[in-house]
Amino acid sequence: MDSDLAADVIVVGGGPTGLLTAALLAHGGVRVALVAPPAPDDNRTTALMHGSLQILERLQLWPLLSRQTGVLRRLRIVDASDNLIRAPEVVFEAADVGLSAFGHNIENKALTAALRGYADAMPTLRLYTSNAQSVHPDEAGVVVRLEDGTELGAPLLVGADGRGSISRAAAGISARTRRYDQAAMTLNISHTRSHEDVSTEFHRSGGPFTVVPLPGNRSSVVYVARPDQVARLEGLAAGDLQHVLERESFGLLGRITIDSKPSCRPLASLRASSFAARRIALVGEAAHVLPPIGAQGLNLGFRDAAGLADLIIPAVMSGADPGDVALLGRYARQRQLDVEPRSIASDLLNRSLLTRSLPVQALRAGGLAALSRIAPVRRALVRQGLALESAKPV
Repeated sequence: MDSDLAADVIVVGGGPTGLLTAALLAHGGVRVALVAPPAPDDNRTTALMHGSLQILERLQLWPLLSRQTGVLRRLRIVDASDNLIRAPEVVFEAADVGLSAFGHNIENKALTAALRGYADAMPTLRLYTSNAQSVHPDEAGVVVRLEDGTELGAPLLVGADGRGSISRAAAGISARTRRYDQAAMTLNISHTRSHEDVSTEFHRSGGPFTVVPLPGNRSSVVYVARPDQVARLEGLAAGDLQHVLERESFGLLGRITIDSKPSCRPLASLRASSFAARRIALVGEAAHVLPPIGAQGLNLGFRDAAGLADLIIPAVMSGADPGDVALLGRYARQRQLDVEPRSIASDLLNRSLLTRSLPVQALRAGGLAALSRIAPVRRALVRQGLALESAKPV
């Protein structure tokens, strides 16, 4: 084991969820070895919802980040499909559940830089920038070997190493993957009309087209469509792509200018069979990957990080084993109850956009109509979606 830090926990992964997990643990006095090579360029954004902002406030990071974000005061769903049975528009108001905003949209590179800087400054945290080459758990602890030859050991390892997680494989945890006949294009835009702090999700027959506020007259776009269509869009000249975006957004934002190079990736979902085993706990995309509907993905990862920290910090402070099977069992059960229904709901909603089945179209349209017309149902869904325990303004 590396002699410079006797670690209580090793965290493998340099994305926002891994960085947040390490920062929360170190903030609570836990000795952390963080294996986090520099992240690749990422032009995507994340809509951090109310609960995620509260987690960032634990580290006093939110005031520093808030100036770089777009506010989400209303969430709108528009049925832009070519279905025979279409749903009415649904608008969710933050004020309806006692919030000034549902959340804030931030560029991933800004979020990652802030979390990495915070983690690197913690006295109880040691940052390693070499990739993890192998993970070896046993009854006493977990050993991680890095590509530069460094070897680390600790009683607990947190796998935040994404959908191809070597930590998950080392734990012997299986995962179910569903590949969709879809791809997503992400990019940032400027526009001549104000977004008015409204995030709009257009439900198209090939997948959602979502525009989310950024500061000023700027927004991020997630355009989900068939892979061949996304490939065609990626090959368009900037001016032609701008016209497509104006058409897909129904002129809502006026004239559009592209601010970032489009990034494209195939869509898939993933669900690990467990969140923990063999002294390894999983967080973020190592445990779950959801379709880009309803801004659930990274927000669930942040709740993974906070939930695990809330269990591990008291254990370490009391001298208990942070890799204890009963402790990790509690973590796994708690997170399964939160993630499983959201994962199923996101999958079903996404697949409902792809089907030509009239009964499914009718069921989806009826559900959205109920949300549009019945305020208590709409408020209940918002509270459930945001995992609100109490409605406190952000």
